[in-house]
Amino acid sequence: MSAPRAAVYVTPSIPWMKPNGTEGGPWSPISSTLIYGEKEAILVDAPITKKQSSALADWVASILGSRIRLVALYVTHGHGDHWFGIPTLIARFPGLRVIATRGTIQHMREDGSGEAFKRWTTLFPAQIDDPISLDTIYELPSSGEFRLENYDLRAIEVGHSDTHDSTILWVPEIKLAVCGDVVYGHVHQLLATAKTPELRQAWIRAIELVEALKPEMVVPGHQLPGELPGRWHLTNSKQYINDFTEMIEMSGVKDARDLSRKMMEKYPDRFNKGALVFGCVAAFSAERKSAL
Repeated sequence: MSAPRAAVYVTPSIPWMKPNGTEGGPWSPISSTLIYGEKEAILVDAPITKKQSSALADWVASILGSRIRLVALYVTHGHGDHWFGIPTLIARFPGLRVIATRGTIQHMREDGSGEAFKRWTTLFPAQIDDPISLDTIYELPSSGEFRLENYDLRAIEVGHSDTHDSTILWVPEIKLAVCGDVVYGHVHQLLATAKTPELRQAWIRAIELVEALKPEMVVPGHQLPGELPGRWHLTNSKQYINDFTEMIEMSGVKDARDLSRKMMEKYPDRFNKGALVFGCVAAFSAERKSAL
């Protein structure tokens, strides 16, 4: 049997909306990875809106044709921008099974209900499906292991990245690591939740767990269209976090605006400055609280 193949689709950036109905800025592009064998395929992560997910479904169908069936969708973590589009995909691919770790499912419950979900629908009004019933999601065993045809796949829990209970999907047959938000491409990393030195260090450790696998291909959760899935994303993601922390601790930045300015000087070409600004504001808020 030949090795499985993989392809990456990057959902283009769309604007998020302020409560007053004006555009707030761009949302970072979202990657979805298709892993497929001779007869079956699995998709990793789905974007936010119905329109985005319909475009993803068209792409999946163009890759798989009539011979290969999409049987499962793996969710790397609970942020809604990696799974809200699932209902559209289920409608397009009947029988599609959604799978995730226990921690991810719990996070999905948090992001897909109450005030959290209301915030998402404010950001993307009239664009998001009602969430799937989370009781229908298959919870992986603690080993994280499952199969696609005769290929082994493993969900690996890595702890905190840009959110808690983060995972990656490891495909050892082709040394592919599909990293969700543990790793970023040429896009500003969201440090709003990893707002303390301890949480940023936890993110570094999460990336190092991926490095220890010695992957040959690394797919970031947010990247620009056209980026290749290289190991350099691991190094670059760690360096970005280290630079952020060093600027707070060593370079004498005065406030969030100063930190944002210095990070933009160092990373002028990364996409979505808004994500950086949110992280800078959160970091200085945490600094003030720790000083009290």
